[in-house]
Amino acid sequence: MEDLWYKNSVIYSLDLETFMDANNDGIGDFAGLCDRLDYLNAMGIDTVWLAPFQPTPNKDNGYDVQDYYGVDPRHGSSGDFVEFMHRAKQLGIKVIIDLVVNHTSDKHPWFKEARSSKDNPKRDWYVWSDKRPSDWNEGMVFPGVQRSTWTLDKETGTYYFHRFHEYEPDLNTDNPAVREEISRIMGYWLQLGVAGFRVDAVPFILESPAPGSKKSKMNYDYLRQMRRFLQWRKGDAVLLGEANVLPKETKHYFGENSDGIHLMFNFFVNQYLFYALATTDVRPLVKALQQTKLEASTSQWAHFLRNHDELDLGRLTEEERNQVFAKYAPDKNMQLYFRGIRRRLGPMLGSRQQNELAYSIMFSLPGTPVLRYGDELGMGDNMELEDRDSVRTPMQWSADHQAGFSKADKLVHPVIDDGYYSYMHINVESQRRDPDSMLNWMTAMIRLRRECPEIGNGDWEILDTGYHHILGMRYHWRERQLFIWHNFSDHPQELVVTSKVTGKGRLVDLMNNIESIEDDKGRHTITLEAYGYRWFRGG
Repeated sequence: MEDLWYKNSVIYSLDLETFMDANNDGIGDFAGLCDRLDYLNAMGIDTVWLAPFQPTPNKDNGYDVQDYYGVDPRHGSSGDFVEFMHRAKQLGIKVIIDLVVNHTSDKHPWFKEARSSKDNPKRDWYVWSDKRPSDWNEGMVFPGVQRSTWTLDKETGTYYFHRFHEYEPDLNTDNPAVREEISRIMGYWLQLGVAGFRVDAVPFILESPAPGSKKSKMNYDYLRQMRRFLQWRKGDAVLLGEANVLPKETKHYFGENSDGIHLMFNFFVNQYLFYALATTDVRPLVKALQQTKLEASTSQWAHFLRNHDELDLGRLTEEERNQVFAKYAPDKNMQLYFRGIRRRLGPMLGSRQQNELAYSIMFSLPGTPVLRYGDELGMGDNMELEDRDSVRTPMQWSADHQAGFSKADKLVHPVIDDGYYSYMHINVESQRRDPDSMLNWMTAMIRLRRECPEIGNGDWEILDTGYHHILGMRYHWRERQLFIWHNFSDHPQELVVTSKVTGKGRLVDLMNNIESIEDDKGRHTITLEAYGYRWFRGG
């Protein structure tokens, strides 16, 4: 039996450059992260997902990798990485790192060799076309910012393919030598102790791009190959996939026999969750949950609210997307790529009540919760920064100079230093001491989620509440039952729930020191405040 540790884990996503700076050069580093592992441990975090930290020209937040086997000097050395891994292991914290192998930087030695001549041995490590393909300006990941997917290489007079920016040429994963190298990269980091990989841009790793308008062939077998290698090397290591795909396509990624990817971000449910929050109508969210229900026992969804990119709403209809824009991103400056929102969760949802509601929902969804650094404080955004950098401001540790992140005068990104979301008001130090703070609420929420293995392991069903603005869910696992209700509306509500739903006996409230005893007609009355949430275990 595989060790399914990820089923009941809470993942914390951070970028080294904006988390903690130990050497005061204005850029976060491994030494700084080491100093803050106790903070994550105290919060109940048991898995950390690190954004790319390898050597890079850093034109795309480190996703333009120049060397897969090192640490960018801005973040320290390989020795600092090993020291960090040792400290994390002492605290029982697992580490997942980004595996960015859809593309490299154009400064990578492989690409320099590949473009040096048409007969270079590395030539076939990338994707080329002698003529400009007819679809050279289609299929861009960043519409409005990116101009093409095929770019002329002046050195050889041919065109190379890049699903992302022109300085990120795509690797040819059809080439066995490239696959062998990807295995070597995975093996290297597994040997240094990582617990797995967040695999960037999975669909693009699996496609065989064809010049012209022909549909790309998808090589799902390669995912199974990656998983086999991973588990030969480290039996309990995992692959967490980034694949914004439709529900009907997910079986190809998880594998018919759960032999594909272990975990995958549920972008589909994420988008309908924000639609439900914006409209208070949970019915499309319920439909999305049911469409993405997994039967396989080892596969798992990863649920999130916000991440390091834009909030992608591309799977919603235009009407649905416009409703979310109207509520959460009414200004054009708040929108990005014609499909998404570039705001942090705190200011986007506005009130503490709605932030709590959103996180309570996320922790209660069937899967593994992923928390973005700073959201445990309700951190804000900087809309003056370009594109996705608005949500990539330094972590706010204290009210000291530069939010306690660094003593440097110039930082990788400026700290938020004015208004309600200023580091003077929102920071770890002050929230630690305030029993009613967002940080202490989040710590309690993480503990609650860790105490409810039914969510990661059990069967679930949607409960009919009779209201379009209330989401009810029941989990069942090993004779244990869990009932969770969320009120998306700004009006309080009373629910009458019969013993037909709950079974005989009492309901124990997992957040408050109360329990609900059924009345003489076998009914429980559940009170939900405006944006309220209640978690019960059946007794």
